[in-house]
Amino acid sequence: MSQSPAASDVTAYLTGLRRTVETALERTLAALDPPPPIRGALHYGLMGGGKRLRPSLTLASAETVGLRTGLTAEISHARALPAACAVEMIHSYSLVHDDLPAMDDDALRRGRPTTHVVYGDGLAVLAGDGLLTEAFVVLSASPAPGMPAGSPEPTADQRLRAVHELARAAGASGMVGGQAIDLEAAGRVTGQAARQLDAAKLEDMHRRKTGALIRAAVTMGAITAGGDAPTVEAAGDYARDLGLAFQIVDDILDVEGSAQALGKTAGKDAAAGKPTYPAYYGVEGSRRMAAECIGRAIASLERAGLGGPLAAIARWSQTRRA
Repeated sequence: MSQSPAASDVTAYLTGLRRTVETALERTLAALDPPPPIRGALHYGLMGGGKRLRPSLTLASAETVGLRTGLTAEISHARALPAACAVEMIHSYSLVHDDLPAMDDDALRRGRPTTHVVYGDGLAVLAGDGLLTEAFVVLSASPAPGMPAGSPEPTADQRLRAVHELARAAGASGMVGGQAIDLEAAGRVTGQAARQLDAAKLEDMHRRKTGALIRAAVTMGAITAGGDAPTVEAAGDYARDLGLAFQIVDDILDVEGSAQALGKTAGKDAAAGKPTYPAYYGVEGSRRMAAECIGRAIASLERAGLGGPLAAIARWSQTRRA
């Protein structure tokens, strides 16, 4: 397992966490043993690459809080790994569904054809449903499917708290609700005209659509490492601002990035008339807002006396190019 990084080493640190997560996801999917008709679509939707930011944040948060609760990085990571897999399964399901013709209607994701393009709409819907549901099997089971024998585990209470965090983040009050607002704003709700969002509603949409799952990723790491209530709350405050900054940077990259760098269709949000931060505030104004969010996120860690890699990850997220 990787050690806490200096700011300049964040990319290498996250690469190490991503490899850990991808190995665990492969084992987990094999242990779940889905039937052949859906196995390929599940694997395609889950193992398509990407930054694996959310599960990496879960591991980094567990490592950070473990420094306080007396756990080594290795034990903290092992205890948080089922939660990391679960949050990535839910994120992957959301991407499979978001790409469908009834949603964002995108043909490219992570530099390759989207799941519905390869497997058809029906299996793409079922693959997303499967990933969503099985995520809670992985998070709640003891031992979790695919984890090495004898791996350190969170307590039953910690697993229950993590299930609650993830379910609320993924559900109608979180990610699903944010996507519904996005559809309404884009005029994609039957019988309704497009709804213009003001700045406050734009922020609310993104705190739900993107930020809620990032917050759950971080808080689950803190919970599984044994953090007390104030520590978990501080981790959540950090993640709340990190999640919004991440979305703002995504919007900027949609304006400035290339399809090759992003691994998805560049400029598609603007072409579709979707509400974005650059559309409201311009690129430079959006950069300032992202910087303010990162400053608040780091301040939340400092007030709680939390060291570890989370602050460096926040700084990296502001300057990333994909």
